[in-house]
Amino acid sequence: MQAMVSAEHAMDKGKGMTESHTPSMLQVFNNHFDRAARYLKAPADLLEYIRACHSLYSIKFPVRIRGEVQIFHAYRAEHSHHRTPTKGGIRFAPDVDLDEVAALAALMTLKCAIVNVPFGGAKGAIALDPKAYEPDELERITRRYTTELVRKNFIGPAVDVPAPDMGTGEREMAWIADTYIMLNPNELNSLACVTGKPVAQGGIHGRTEATGRGVQYALREFFRHADLVQATRMQGELAGKRIAVQGFGNVGSHFARLVQAEDGAVIVGIAERDGTIYAPDGLDIQAVLQWREATGSIKHFPDATTFDDAKACLELDCDILVPAALQNQITAQNAGRIKAPLIAEGANGPTTAEGDAVLREHGKIV
Repeated sequence: MQAMVSAEHAMDKGKGMTESHTPSMLQVFNNHFDRAARYLKAPADLLEYIRACHSLYSIKFPVRIRGEVQIFHAYRAEHSHHRTPTKGGIRFAPDVDLDEVAALAALMTLKCAIVNVPFGGAKGAIALDPKAYEPDELERITRRYTTELVRKNFIGPAVDVPAPDMGTGEREMAWIADTYIMLNPNELNSLACVTGKPVAQGGIHGRTEATGRGVQYALREFFRHADLVQATRMQGELAGKRIAVQGFGNVGSHFARLVQAEDGAVIVGIAERDGTIYAPDGLDIQAVLQWREATGSIKHFPDATTFDDAKACLELDCDILVPAALQNQITAQNAGRIKAPLIAEGANGPTTAEGDAVLREHGKIV
C-alpha cells in the first residue's frame, strides 16, 4: 500500500492548456478560473491561494476479490479549509484520477461559497466500475477505503464529510458511516461523518432527489426574470418548454420526473451512456423509467427515435438543454451545433472553457 499527502502541484498542472485535445477536468477548471479571475480586482497571489488545493490523499489498497488480491487506486481531495468541515461526494468510476478529484473538490469550494454554505470543498473517488462487482465486494472495498480515510484524518463530522456522487448512493454511505462508527465508538456525533445515508440510518427525506430538484428550482428562478427569458428569445413560463436531458442517473432522472410532473415542461430527449432517445411531442418519464427497469436501457423506447450516441442529445431541437452526465461534454467542437438557447448545467464541469466561449458567441445562456 502506498499513500501520498500533498498540496498545490495538482492545481498547477494544466494551467494555460488549450483545447487541441480532450482537456482534463483540472485543465477545464483552471481555464474557467483564469477567465473569471480577469473580472476581479484581487491580488494575483490571493487568486493563486484560492486556486490551490490544500490537501490531496492518493491511496493504493488491497482487497481480496473472488480469491485474488486486487489493488485499488483511490483518492480524497480537500481543496479549502477556509470553512470546515470540507464537503464533497465520493464517486466510483473506472477512469477517475487525482487531477479529476482535485478539480471537483475545487468546484465544491466555489459552489458552497456562491450560495454561502459554510463548508470548504472536497471530493473523493475509487477507480473502479461498480457494475463489475457484486454488492458484497463493493462493501468490502468501500469499508477499506473508509478505513484508509480514517487513518489519515480525511473523514469526520468536523473535518471532512463525504456524500454520494456518480456510481454511489445511500447504500455506500451507510457502509461508510457504519465503518466510521466502528472505528470511532466514543465519538458523540459519529453518524454525521457522511450525508446521503438511508433515512432509516440517520438520513433525511428528500436527499436522493435533491440535486435534480436543485436544477428544477434554478430554472424556476430563471423564468421569474423576464429580461433573462427575453435574452433567450423564449417567452412565458417554464411550463411547456421543451427540454433535453443528457444523463438519466440520480440528477437527470429526478429532474426530468419533477419538472414534468410539477412544472408542465415537456421532456423531448434523454441520453444515457449507451444512447439517446428523442420524441418531439414529449416522453412519459415514468414510462421511460419502467422501460429501463425492464430492459436495462432507455434505447428503443416505444414511439421514440433512438440514437446510439449519447452526445446526440446535446444537439436536439429543444428550448433547454440539461447536461447532467459527465464532464467535458460541451466543447469548442460541438458547441456551435447546440440548438437550445438555454443550458442548465446539472453535472460537474460539463462545459469546457472553450465550449462556453462558443456558446456565448452564439447567444446562448449558460
